Amino acid sequence: MNVAIYTLRSVAYAIVEPSLLIVLIFLGIIFYNQNKKTSVMQKMIIGERLHSPLELTLSQIVIGILAGTMGSLLFSYLGIMFPENSGIEFLFLVSILLMLFRPRFFCFAYSGSILGLISIIVSYFFKSYGMELPLNIDIVSLFSLVGVLHIIEGILVIIDGNKGAIPIFTTRENKIIGGFALKRYWALPVAIFIMYAGKENMTGGLISVNTPGWWPILKGGSVELLKNMVLAMIPFYGVLGYSGITFTKNKTMKALHSGVGIIIFGVLLTAVAQLGRLGILGQLTAVVFSSAGHEIMLYIQKKLEEKSNPKYVSDDEGIMVLEVAPQSPAYKAGIKSGDKLILINGKEIASEASIYTMLKESLNQVIVKVKDYKGNLKDIPLSRRGSERLGLVLVPRFIPKEEQIIKFDNEKFKDIIDKFKGDNKN
Repeated sequence: MNVAIYTLRSVAYAIVEPSLLIVLIFLGIIFYNQNKKTSVMQKMIIGERLHSPLELTLSQIVIGILAGTMGSLLFSYLGIMFPENSGIEFLFLVSILLMLFRPRFFCFAYSGSILGLISIIVSYFFKSYGMELPLNIDIVSLFSLVGVLHIIEGILVIIDGNKGAIPIFTTRENKIIGGFALKRYWALPVAIFIMYAGKENMTGGLISVNTPGWWPILKGGSVELLKNMVLAMIPFYGVLGYSGITFTKNKTMKALHSGVGIIIFGVLLTAVAQLGRLGILGQLTAVVFSSAGHEIMLYIQKKLEEKSNPKYVSDDEGIMVLEVAPQSPAYKAGIKSGDKLILINGKEIASEASIYTMLKESLNQVIVKVKDYKGNLKDIPLSRRGSERLGLVLVPRFIPKEEQIIKFDNEKFKDIIDKFKGDNKN
């Protein structure tokens, strides 16, 4: 059997083995609770949920398993492997600790830099005194692993990063602009090669691998070690996360741009990781690039966002549509996010509130002139029954006066969230 079969078996083991399955279930519960909050926020702003918490959670788990399988195959064919005392499991632990310290640091780029730097320092100190290394991580393999994980993350962001987006508003140049906040996590079962000194160290559930002559693609000093060692595959669970805010793109394009940026960073990091073979200077270069390069990527994306023109802005021409609730009267009529409402029954729209007034005056049925994002104009019949919600999230044309703004603290906001959760149960 070839490397791919061994890899797929190890990934399957991560899904069906009871102790690892518990980890997956635990992550699923965390995701579900987070998705419940997202659904509540969507219902508060849009009037109904775009996706149910269960749907959001299942997509995170299922797509994560597929991504973990693809990533494990890449690890295998590239030949990313670690010695048994590498401490590679700390990569995942440090990420969690960084998340507790500051959520934005929940990324393998930062935990990889910390683990790599610790490994270099420990290695230098213990070798100076001729002592056995307690932590011996392969820097090339470490940052190749982190680079591939970012490539996988970029693909996940492109495919699934736009789900669960929440409409948001801010002000710029005395105008209200609309946008979206995106936040997603995925649980990945990954299989990683570990080199053991002998068969006596092998434990139940591990798979001893016979590799082909051409393997690995990333050839290094570890190839010579394989002659006297046993190669096994160890399954782990990793969590990849993405968050972003945009006021200049729709949520799909934001996910696409972010995903491409993450993929480019992943490819560059995988390439830079190979410098670790040149010695300690190359290893330090990989350590620094992992975190600094990630920060540079985020900085570039932030600057591009700031320099781009806002997409969702109401003006003298009309009222901008930020989001449309699925199966709502507006959705069924054909109104989409990014459309601009120009006229209602041939009359200009004074404000977003006047739309509802015109509907009542016309017995809840009107003709709306809509301008789409391409600049095309079309007349759309829009009707609703009684007090049925239109299902539109509109961008206000004017900034409300201070006395019109309802202020509340976090405790009051929590009360509102709890109330909506209670309503959803009924």
